[in-house]
This record gives sequence, structure tokens and C-alpha cells, in this order.
Amino acid sequence: MYRLPKSPRLRKPKGKVYYMRTNPVKQKLKEGGVCIGHIIMEFASPGLATILANAQFDFVLFDTEHTRFSIETIGGMIRYARSAGLPAFVRVPLGQYDQMSRIMDAGADGIMIPNVQNREEAERIVRFTKYAPLGNRGTAFGIAHDDFEMGDVSETMKQANERTLIIAQIESVSGVENVEEIVGVEGVDVAWIGHFDLTQSMGIPGQFEHPAYLTAVEKVITACQRQGKAGGFMGATPDAVIELVRKGFRCIAYGSDIRIYRAALEEGLQAIRKRLK
Repeated sequence: MYRLPKSPRLRKPKGKVYYMRTNPVKQKLKEGGVCIGHIIMEFASPGLATILANAQFDFVLFDTEHTRFSIETIGGMIRYARSAGLPAFVRVPLGQYDQMSRIMDAGADGIMIPNVQNREEAERIVRFTKYAPLGNRGTAFGIAHDDFEMGDVSETMKQANERTLIIAQIESVSGVENVEEIVGVEGVDVAWIGHFDLTQSMGIPGQFEHPAYLTAVEKVITACQRQGKAGGFMGATPDAVIELVRKGFRCIAYGSDIRIYRAALEEGLQAIRKRLK
């Protein structure tokens, strides 16, 4: 009977750290590069991460703030992304410990926290998502985040701290006012503007050309540049993404699965109907 050969990955020296995953997005952003990902809000298909990886996206961001995704669904999607070699980030509904710790233990490479308003909130997020000495994230090993393999505990914790990307969403007037302090917190890597919520907080919902909103956006970008951090945003179209990069944003999501799928369907259907007239 034919037996599959043992994977070289499993031939590890006893006592050594088995899980050696890095986060290329974090490294690229540290070096001043631009990373472009995609947001998943609707389609929890096993093949999506591989499709995105094959399309050369830098990361996938799973949204649990505005979706019905369960922790079980997200855990499975993270595993698929890991198998595809695609860094997986998750937006949680709130910056509560239990929400962040379960996502991190499921194996996420990074986490996005909505509506971070001040330095204290940013520091608490770092404590919840980093192991000692940087934080007090609860320890559990030999589970999903370290590929179900026990290794050297200290080294595994160190690698997890180095790997984890923290994205603080700036979505309120107070968040903009305190953005310099927020991005100044060690461990915060990205300040991501939530444009709809920000304009709502400013009393100008959806007015993205309003001078006050444009001033707020510029303040966030400037703070990120001064602190050596990356500004984040979602661009719905290729032109929008290019414009964001020109403005100074470096961590960008090109649309969501819903937007891209709908736009492709509408464009294709319109072309068909036009030619059939």
C-alpha cells in the first residue's frame, strides 16, 4: 500500500519551537511599504483565502462587527487563510478582552478594534492582545494559534508579540483629537479611519468632501507619519485606492466581498443587456 511521505515540516528537533509564522504585512508596513487587502463580510467560503492569495492580495480582513459571523466560522476561515499563506486580520465588535483573546487564540495574525478614542483605550488593547512583558494576554498553547503544537513557551510568546498587528480604528471626533497619542502607543501599528462613523460623529454623515472631514483625515495621516505608523482606509474602487496611497495611506482594503461581487455582476449584466438591444 502506498504511504504518503512525511512532510519535512513535521521533522522538527525535539524541544524547538514548531510554529514559526511571520507577518509579512507588519514587516512591510514597518519598512514604509503599502499593503492592499480585502474585507470579507458575507461569503465564508473555504476557497476565498486561496483566491485572494492567488490574486496577490497582501491580507484578508474578516469583519465581525457588522456581520453574523460566529467565532466558529471565523476560526475556520483563519485556518483556510493560513493554509493559503495569507495573513488574516479580524475586526471585533468591541475592544473587550474575551472578544480579542478568542480571535487571537483562533490564530489571527492581527486584530482591528472599532472606535478607539484615546491613549488609555489603545494601551488596554495592547495589554489584551500581547503576551508578557508587553501585555497580559492569557496563555494557552498547543491550540490553533500555534498550529496545535507545543514548543518553547517563551519563544512562542515572543514570536506572537512580534507577529500580531494591531489596527486602531479612528471613528469619532475624540479619536481624531487624540490620534497622536493613540498611534504613539507601542504596539499600535495602524490607525484606520472609519469614514462613515467619523462623519456621523462630526454631524456630517456621508459628507466626505466636507472641509472638516478632510481636515480630520489629514490630521490622522500626519500623526501616523510622525509616529512611524501606517494610516488605514477602505477604497471601493481601484481609483479610490490609488488616491488613498497618494494621500499617504499605506494599509488599504480594496473593497469588500459584497461590493466587489455586486459591482462585477452589475457591470457584466449591463454589458450583456446593452449588446442585446
